[in-house]
Amino acid sequence: MVAVGITALAGVVFGLALAAPPGPMNAIIAEESVVRGWTAGFLAGLGAMTADIIFLVLAAFGVISIVERAPLLRAGMTTLGGVLMLYFAYGAAAETHSMFGVDDTDIAAHVQGDSDEPKSENEHKDEDENKNKNKAKHGTKTGAANTSVGTGFRKAFILALTNPYQILFWLTIGVGLLQSGTLDILAQTPYIGSLLTGLVIIETGSPALIIGFFIGITVWITGFPATLIKIGQRINTLVPVVAVGSAIVLAGFGVVFILRGARKAFIIL
Repeated sequence: MVAVGITALAGVVFGLALAAPPGPMNAIIAEESVVRGWTAGFLAGLGAMTADIIFLVLAAFGVISIVERAPLLRAGMTTLGGVLMLYFAYGAAAETHSMFGVDDTDIAAHVQGDSDEPKSENEHKDEDENKNKNKAKHGTKTGAANTSVGTGFRKAFILALTNPYQILFWLTIGVGLLQSGTLDILAQTPYIGSLLTGLVIIETGSPALIIGFFIGITVWITGFPATLIKIGQRINTLVPVVAVGSAIVLAGFGVVFILRGARKAFIIL
């Protein structure tokens, strides 16, 4: 029983280690969280995790190995993933402009300010702080807020299905989770895995490991949006910074994936 608990805990650590590093999925979660609130951010993370569950089932039945034997298909999926990232980056940028650009409310307030007594600098500052706090807590009250909170789920789900990183994970490490053996879990952490090699080595092939893995992802997609919103209530500039940063991250990964997919297709053809 103790061994099962340790294996499950190792799975939680593994799930957190893979979910936490910056990337296109976390960019979407961050944008949805600050624009539309915690529920939207959580649903975006749930969309990515749902794709992982589908990949897990396909890996268990050996279906996902078809992608490994079809290099042209992999190149096409990489390119498609890049195009989707650019599209979502454009959407994030457009929402940011809608949130923080001049709208009818700002114009009305400006006209009223011209006709009434001028407000002091402190009054303007208080109004701006209250406005930004409300945006951080509830999302913007403009067009972005009228968009369904389920938008993030669909975006993250579709993007995850074409994300080369997730596909590669389930072709290699993910399949290994289902088979008896050992795995150096922290060595698989994106960007810093080489620094953590040998720290935590576990036995694979246990259902407890898989359950713990998805619990770890759930912890991240629950806590990450909540943390962003809590910080956004204290730091007024967080919302536009996160929204713009998410668009930049998505655009950057999109360009990289398109170039990578085109290069693979060129080599194959």
